[in-house]
Amino acid sequence: MSGNELGLFAGKDKPTKEWGWSAYTESVTYNTGLQVQETVRANENFYIGKQWEGVQANGLPTPQFNVLKRVTGFVVASIVSDSIRISASPLSAYPQEDKMLDPVRIVNEEFESLGELNSLPSLAKEFARDAAVRGDGCIYTWWDAEADAGPNGKGVIRSEILENTRVFFGNPNDRRVQNQPWIMFEKREIVRNAKRRAKANGCEGWEEIMPDDENMDGVDQQKRTHDKVTCITLFWRDDETKEIWGYEFCSNAEIKKPFNLNIRLYPFVWLNWDYVADCYHGQAMLTGLIPNQIFINKAWAMSMLSLMRSAWPKVVYDKTKVSHWDNRVGGAIGVAGNVDSVAKNLDPPQVSPQVFQFISAAVSQTEESLGATEAALGEGKAYNTSAILSLQRAASTPQEMTKQNLYKQIEDLARIYLEFMANYYGERTVDMTPTDDIRAVYEKQNELAMETGAAPMETPATVPVDFDFSTLKDHPFSVKVDVGASSYYSEIASLQTLDNLLLNDRITTVQYLERIPDGNIAGRRKLIEELKQKEEQEAQAALMAQQQATTMPPAGGPGEMTEQNDMGEAEAAATREVAETGQREEQRSTGFRELQKALRRIA
Repeated sequence: MSGNELGLFAGKDKPTKEWGWSAYTESVTYNTGLQVQETVRANENFYIGKQWEGVQANGLPTPQFNVLKRVTGFVVASIVSDSIRISASPLSAYPQEDKMLDPVRIVNEEFESLGELNSLPSLAKEFARDAAVRGDGCIYTWWDAEADAGPNGKGVIRSEILENTRVFFGNPNDRRVQNQPWIMFEKREIVRNAKRRAKANGCEGWEEIMPDDENMDGVDQQKRTHDKVTCITLFWRDDETKEIWGYEFCSNAEIKKPFNLNIRLYPFVWLNWDYVADCYHGQAMLTGLIPNQIFINKAWAMSMLSLMRSAWPKVVYDKTKVSHWDNRVGGAIGVAGNVDSVAKNLDPPQVSPQVFQFISAAVSQTEESLGATEAALGEGKAYNTSAILSLQRAASTPQEMTKQNLYKQIEDLARIYLEFMANYYGERTVDMTPTDDIRAVYEKQNELAMETGAAPMETPATVPVDFDFSTLKDHPFSVKVDVGASSYYSEIASLQTLDNLLLNDRITTVQYLERIPDGNIAGRRKLIEELKQKEEQEAQAALMAQQQATTMPPAGGPGEMTEQNDMGEAEAAATREVAETGQREEQRSTGFRELQKALRRIA
């Protein structure tokens, strides 16, 4: 076997624009054979309401009752919740798990910030909508080095939706993203911008970038393409370092030379609505429902035409007796001769009621086949609350596989976020719980303040600290997605469990507050710090009292001292154990009362 057969880019370490454009044209040919463009165009037209485009009506009415859009909106809304939250936790087998509390909290806070920045619930809805309508959904994540990151300088992580017709896999028979030898996507860019970027990146031949035409996959027949050029971005994984590299080019020039992304995961997540064997493209939900929509529209059109032609009765009159028929209300008509058999109404043919029954049946069967039943849509009568809830739950069952697949892709998106954090954030200022070293600094300052008569400084609940995000590479994380009512229920269950542990004196107040889910108590970290300081003060006071008790002489005389010395060791130990047990019980009760007071103050 020759070296060229072993190499990914014809035996070369880096791709060339010639190799890249050849791979791109082969991928387009593959999609053309699958009729991906035509299928997507038809599905998009039917979804947005262009259901008679290209049809010669020949005088036939062109009504449309867009059942597909309603059903698609219902199904997408049922599998995508408004409250999607990504949370990270260290692997259960990780040693010294207590040292991971601050890194995990920082990562979770960053996940929440990225969810707000990228509008994660809306992004997930558009992601699922594309999969339902187009067959596949794709989220592309990239590093925006010019975006303002507040006090931490510049650079944020951004995610956007890509059309499935513009994404190409190196192995089109495998839908798994991270198993691909390479992935590329195309975009239409204004020629002037492409030339400016190529020149800024030091690429030769940037003057040769010219506009090119393209068969657009949009729903409109005409597109403005005369001032745009097709630009390709190629990603591949290095065989030795396993890092992802990128390369941008067009048909006749480079735009950005090969560059290292310094991450180990392809920055794509890919969602098939329904899997197709040996193909990275999936089957859209709308593809199999378009014939139903066509039948419904045609049945309504023919019914409307029949109504327009025969709904009003026609008058037939004898022209030998009436020269002109007058339809005016109350108008008199002159007749020459006998008025019998002058005119009559022709009864119009009746449209069979089965037509409308069949149209209604077609609509309802189409909706019910996708789980959009009356109960699920909230149209059923609530004779029994439990029955309605059971029907709604049963209606959502057919979409459970798609829902779980969606959540898996969101988890993969979170892992991509972790890769970008670890490799691009560097050192950033974050709020962290004061360490022992920081507390020692504050205690030293307070000692100096007492000597000089200045006011002491209280140790804050959080302090700004420069956190090195590159250390995340050394910490294995497990990432999970909490969605909707399930996450709300899990938080309630966690709170109830912690409440029971605290009431039964299985954990302390500080342990309770450290494990309570985020967002339930305002100022939680400050409250923890205050309780820790109080516990330290109580411990110091108890230690000083014990020292004073050991140094003070006994109050009784020699006889009493003899009796005290003669006290049995077992009795003394039992007395100490009872005293210590009572002190611990009192501390627990006091801690729980203090917690309840703090919660009432916050509420």
